[in-house]
Amino acid sequence: MKPLSRHCSSSLKPFSPAISSKSLQTSTNTIIQETPSIVPLSLLPSGTPPNSTSRSNLLACITSLQSLTQHHAHLLKSSLAHQPPFRNHLVLLYSNLHSPTYARKLFDEIPKPDLISFSSLISAYARHGLGLDAIRCFVKMRSFGICSNEFTFPSVLKACSATSDIQVGLQIHAVIVLTGFESDVFVANTLLAMYSNFGYVVDARKIFDAIPISNAVSWNAMFSGYVKNDQFEDAIGLFREMVLGGVGPNEYGFSSVLNACTGSQDLRRGREIHGYLTRLGYDSDPFTTNALVDMYAKLGNVEAASIIFARMLQPDIISWNAFIAGCVLHGHESWALELFLEMRDSGMLPNMFTLSSILKACAVKGALVLGRQIHGNLIKVGFESDKYVGVGLVDMYAKCDYKEDAKKTFYSIPRKELVLWNAIISGFAHSGNDEEALSFFCEMTKGGFSFNRTTLTAVLKSAASLEDLGVSKQIHGISLQTGLVSDTYVVNGLVDAYGKCDCIEDAGRLFAECSFLDVVSFTSMITGYSQSGQGEEAVKLFVEMLRKKLKPDSYVYSSLLNACASLSAYEQGKQIHVQALKLGFLCDVFAGNALVNMYAKCGSIDDANLAFSEIPERGVVSWSAMIGGLAQHGHGKEALDLFHKMLDEGVAPNHITLTSVLCACNHTGLLLEAQHYFHSMEEMFGIKLTEEHYACMVDILGRAGKLDAAMELVNSMPFEANAAVWGALLGASRIHGNIELGRRAAEMLFALEPEKSGTHVLLANMYASAGMLDGVAEARRLMKDSKVKKEPAMSWVELKDKVHTFIVGDRSHERTKEIYAKLKELGDLMSKAGYVPMVEIDLHDVERSEKEALLSHHSEKLAVAFGLISTPPGAPIRVKKNLRICKDCHVAFKYISRIVSREIIIRDINRFHHFRDGSCSCGDYW
Repeated sequence: MKPLSRHCSSSLKPFSPAISSKSLQTSTNTIIQETPSIVPLSLLPSGTPPNSTSRSNLLACITSLQSLTQHHAHLLKSSLAHQPPFRNHLVLLYSNLHSPTYARKLFDEIPKPDLISFSSLISAYARHGLGLDAIRCFVKMRSFGICSNEFTFPSVLKACSATSDIQVGLQIHAVIVLTGFESDVFVANTLLAMYSNFGYVVDARKIFDAIPISNAVSWNAMFSGYVKNDQFEDAIGLFREMVLGGVGPNEYGFSSVLNACTGSQDLRRGREIHGYLTRLGYDSDPFTTNALVDMYAKLGNVEAASIIFARMLQPDIISWNAFIAGCVLHGHESWALELFLEMRDSGMLPNMFTLSSILKACAVKGALVLGRQIHGNLIKVGFESDKYVGVGLVDMYAKCDYKEDAKKTFYSIPRKELVLWNAIISGFAHSGNDEEALSFFCEMTKGGFSFNRTTLTAVLKSAASLEDLGVSKQIHGISLQTGLVSDTYVVNGLVDAYGKCDCIEDAGRLFAECSFLDVVSFTSMITGYSQSGQGEEAVKLFVEMLRKKLKPDSYVYSSLLNACASLSAYEQGKQIHVQALKLGFLCDVFAGNALVNMYAKCGSIDDANLAFSEIPERGVVSWSAMIGGLAQHGHGKEALDLFHKMLDEGVAPNHITLTSVLCACNHTGLLLEAQHYFHSMEEMFGIKLTEEHYACMVDILGRAGKLDAAMELVNSMPFEANAAVWGALLGASRIHGNIELGRRAAEMLFALEPEKSGTHVLLANMYASAGMLDGVAEARRLMKDSKVKKEPAMSWVELKDKVHTFIVGDRSHERTKEIYAKLKELGDLMSKAGYVPMVEIDLHDVERSEKEALLSHHSEKLAVAFGLISTPPGAPIRVKKNLRICKDCHVAFKYISRIVSREIIIRDINRFHHFRDGSCSCGDYW
């Protein structure tokens, strides 16, 4: 431990600028003439002699630096200023009026400074943040042999805290013990505050417990120490001890313990303390009410914060900041912006903390006009480079997709700290500028800047959006090197990124190895399973999550609903809907959108429409989901009507919306409408045509028989045609018998997707439809030579939380006899109604009767028969098929729907077919 003397030079050097007694004396006459507040000796009350007592009383009334200097000059004229009591008093007054330089000058003119002189100067230094000077002055005092008292020690201990010098603090503590002042309550209070500031809370508590008679300051200092060091439970426990001991807390104690409740996120105990302080009459105290507003706002009860705030007679800047920050923290950004405008109208000027919160609100709500106004005002007053506000501006511009403004603001801030890098990387990741986010991360690492979990989480979000497996693996490697792989946020980001990159096994391995799984971990993994088509695994994981007593949030339910959508698990989806409804999650727009998607993909467009109508704030995703659902169910005109309504409500479409619009036109044969939207997309909505848009348009032209126009469009595409485009051409060629184009499309598909059996099957069907048996044989031989296995047709139906799966000619089901009996019954009834099996579509080289039998045992017919014998009369039958429904089944289900008076809903690989009363929703256009 270095001795105290290291802080002390050979002599105390006077501060500059210095003020001399002579300069003060020469200005005496002018000062007295200009300042009527000065009371010269002649104006003292009658009978009052010009002695030290009258002057001392006069000095006690001084409240400004100007008044003090004038009185000082008058004292110099009367020679009283040289008396020790007056000099000490003047040193103290200069200290109190924030002028340590004047205090120091006076001190230097004292021939033999005493304890009061030194104590006054030490206090002046400590109060104005000049900790090192205060310690030097203390050392000098001790070198003069002057002993400290209960007023000196608190000041020098505060100086130790200001200089962050625990070693000197320990030495001064030793001096305090040696001189017997440790039991003095004022000294002890400052000691425990010092130890708390250095994080030595246990030592602070020992000092607190040793105080003979603790006062309110003692308790408050200990509360504050616990709160500063995040020991919130200890602070609350100490408060309980205080109350039970019969000691009444004051406004500062209540403020500290409310901060402890905020830190521990204990709203229940916070409410109890609120009730207690109200009974004691502290509910109108500014310190206490500010702490109450802060607690309720930060813990999510913004309404309670609002009530307390409204009752405040004169809310100060702390009150406004606490309320506004709480609103932003808990997603009430609009409310925060309203409060800011109200605050401005009240005449209260915002500070940097206010603006930092408001810029966050602007970023979320896209309130760029207000954000720019704030930026402009900051430039005028020269505060645009403030750390907190600068970060807020970068965050706002980046999240509002104003890339150039974000970059300009970023580079204008001279000191690039971690929080600034995180703001621009996270902002770009949030706004979908993922390439920019990765670019800034590279710049950051090249510059040698450190990063943290926030940085890596943002980078992983961008990697996931780009489905960039390479970047995801690099970040995984970096996290292993830095130890951040043990951080929950980073692991969750990695799971999400691997899931989005279709590396579900890697995601599952990371998830399984993680020892600190939380709700986000499960959400990421459930989402990964859902997106990779493993809906059953997603549901299993949800059950495991509940078993671990984790409380699912709206995002979990959104992912689960999407999993049910991929499975067409209508019954399970309804159960999850009920659970989400009970927990109040359907107010969440993400859950609402997922619910629309689930019902639409499970075949219940009416339920989807109802869910859509109940979404509180419908965004582009909500509208797109509903438009896409109507399109998939063959309600093309309704989908277009909804699209027009969306535009009328001022919601701008995105590329997904326009894809759904084109699909609606496709499924309903609306060629002219499709051409209108396709050719005016960029002009009307600013949306550039994507490969998906081209594929839709090619399919629409092909289905309408305009194969030449379709090929012209393919040749004019700004990029190479993908498998979706050539698949659409092959399908259209089969329908319209264009063998040459069909062959070309098949050849392209063989090159693009050699592993897909569907191309071979479609080519063979095209030849079969044209009566080209040699072509059929050639297609089969090519498939055999390519060693491509035909994907087996499979259909399934959900019943009582169980999925029943069927393949063609399946006899493995426990109710096989009943199923086939029902099929025979339906076959007889259909024959009487005029049904004739379409044996020409069966390519097997067998007799007609065998072909008829094979057709009657298709997987979707088995699933429908099972549904009919397993559900009550009148209930709709919902079946999903992994391939396109065959022509014969399509015809058969029209007959069956009329015979049994039921709705049969088939979801094949392309769309939904609703069979009712002998007709299909597709209008036979599919």
